[in-house]
Amino acid sequence: MMLRSTVSLLALVLAAPALGALPEGPGPAGAKTAAEAEQCPWQAAWASSQMLPDAANALPDGALEDATLRQIIRPSIAGTHVRVRLSNAFGTTPLQIGNATLARSANNASADIDAATMEPLRFGGFAGTVIPPGGEWLSDPIRWQGSAFEDLAISVHVLQHPERQTSHPGSRATSYVARGDATKASGLAGAMAVDHWYLLSGLEVRSCAASQGIAVLGDSITDGRGSTTNGNDRWTDFLARRLKGRAAVLNQGIGGNRVLLDGLGPNAVARLDRDVLAQPGVRHLIVLEGINDIGNLARGRTASAEEHAALVAQVTAAYGQIIERAHARDIKVHGATLLPFMGNDFYNSGAASEADRQAINHWIRTSGAFDSVIDLDAVMRDPARPDYLNPAYDIGDGLHPNPAGFRAMAEAVSLSLFE
Repeated sequence: MMLRSTVSLLALVLAAPALGALPEGPGPAGAKTAAEAEQCPWQAAWASSQMLPDAANALPDGALEDATLRQIIRPSIAGTHVRVRLSNAFGTTPLQIGNATLARSANNASADIDAATMEPLRFGGFAGTVIPPGGEWLSDPIRWQGSAFEDLAISVHVLQHPERQTSHPGSRATSYVARGDATKASGLAGAMAVDHWYLLSGLEVRSCAASQGIAVLGDSITDGRGSTTNGNDRWTDFLARRLKGRAAVLNQGIGGNRVLLDGLGPNAVARLDRDVLAQPGVRHLIVLEGINDIGNLARGRTASAEEHAALVAQVTAAYGQIIERAHARDIKVHGATLLPFMGNDFYNSGAASEADRQAINHWIRTSGAFDSVIDLDAVMRDPARPDYLNPAYDIGDGLHPNPAGFRAMAEAVSLSLFE
């Protein structure tokens, strides 16, 4: 195994060209020329926060050995050119890519593609590449004439199963794994279906029409727990459709994520650079995170009053750090108040945890630190019991909204914030 791995790696490395101008593949008639497109900036059109998956969400050992991974995404803006960003952020060995393609999805709930639209992706002019451990890699730009909210299928032939996988478990979208190089196949009969994304962190477009991007940093509520698999009815999806392709909405939520401590994925402060600040074209950041910090403090134990006070101080201080770092990049930061979670059995929330939530929300509303406040608590709480989620918006666990709740959240955001 070591010999074959070394030979394969050396072959790809030796084939890599020197750095220089990236070639552009053929595109549909009517696309802008390369010279015209150069006048338009790169904008993140779709993104996904990466993490090391746990055993329950990782692909089985060997699943990506000489295998094709086909994944369906829905960018919220369009452009003249596109490029894909692959990720080995949590890998400890080089990630070997043999081939990759981009096509329109024939049906976002199946592996089928519109074969007539299939375009090969290149990396420095070559079909494959090697992504270093901890790194991310952009494909060469290709001309692409498409629309916002068009489902795209990205197919990647992985030569060797990575020792540590890089993933986004909460995709709420189905991906497909097939043996061999099936990147150009119109369908993937017999493929393994998994409701997770792997090794795919972004898609960028050259766009003059979409002037700015909006990143949303959050936990499972932003990630879409309670939404419909392949339904694209997370609250960020509803917000993106309200913007009608004028601005990208980048969902950077991770289920179970916390502001202060690692857990499911790196903490919000630690992942801010990769998930927000490094995204091209981002001019706004919405922060909706902190409920898992509150819930975990008192889960299965009684926390002291001092511990509760310290948590509030630390979470709000972290918000301040996020704001300062974003402002340094000319990014406006909008604070979203935390939704009620009283009655949630997992966190078994009590009066002290509710007091923490109220204190954090008070800081969000009154500190003046955020450029604006999006008061989701006011929209989502039960009018009869304000410390509980509105039953009309509750999936039944007292914490996560249903699609109707996600729509209400999106409609609570004033689009004037992004003008």
